[in-house]
Amino acid sequence: MIRALWTAASGMEAQQLNVDVIANNLANVNTTGFKRSRADFQDLLYQTLRDAGASSSNSTIYPTGMQIGLGTRNAAIQKIFQQGEFQQTQNPMDFAIEGRGFFQILQPNGETGYTRAGSFKQDEQGRLVTSDGFPLIPQITIPADAMNITIGSDGTVSVVQAGQNASTQIGQIQLVAFPNPSGLKSIGRNLYTETISSGSPTTGTPGENGIGTIAQGFLELSNVSISEELINMIVGQRAYEINSKAIQTADEMMQTANNAKR
Repeated sequence: MIRALWTAASGMEAQQLNVDVIANNLANVNTTGFKRSRADFQDLLYQTLRDAGASSSNSTIYPTGMQIGLGTRNAAIQKIFQQGEFQQTQNPMDFAIEGRGFFQILQPNGETGYTRAGSFKQDEQGRLVTSDGFPLIPQITIPADAMNITIGSDGTVSVVQAGQNASTQIGQIQLVAFPNPSGLKSIGRNLYTETISSGSPTTGTPGENGIGTIAQGFLELSNVSISEELINMIVGQRAYEINSKAIQTADEMMQTANNAKR
């Protein structure tokens, strides 16, 4: 019964973490380029009371063993990099990646961050920057007299300047891809950083080597499914309640045993 208390408690802790992950998914249902997370769990060690195959007599063996599980634990919280739906915005500074690539962002500390959120703005110098003012890599600077901005599916940036009829190419957006994007580290602000698990990024031109293409005037929405997350939350809540009920039952059994001599 003491064993049941700790086993059920591990189940409650696991479901609490599960609900925490689901809550973060739901909180970011409107976050551009957000990728939902999933909590993965493993069973814990087992107490072996009898091994399978042990002798039951001189000529026979036990066909099954006797093992009692000691609960569960969190094994991983995995990012699911499934493509989100596209929303047309008509904003020429909004870019969506159709494929597995990431935009490169220069952080204030000089390190490179990576993002799927393509809601860019112009700063006081005309550079394309994130909502926090972090510039895009390679740097794209829009001329002050630009009348029209066009981003090709291959990342080519062209503008039509005042007094001109023909467009002029002013830059090229590059994308990067990772062998294991789920290994990236989330640092907030819609940014990820490279880790050993993610592998080294491969830089390429959009449209080449399956890195993805760019769609101007679109944003990639969060890939969180509200209905799926709500179902997962209900399942997690019920599992939490069931584990708490197991603790209550074990406690009542201990109370019964304690009162047996009266």
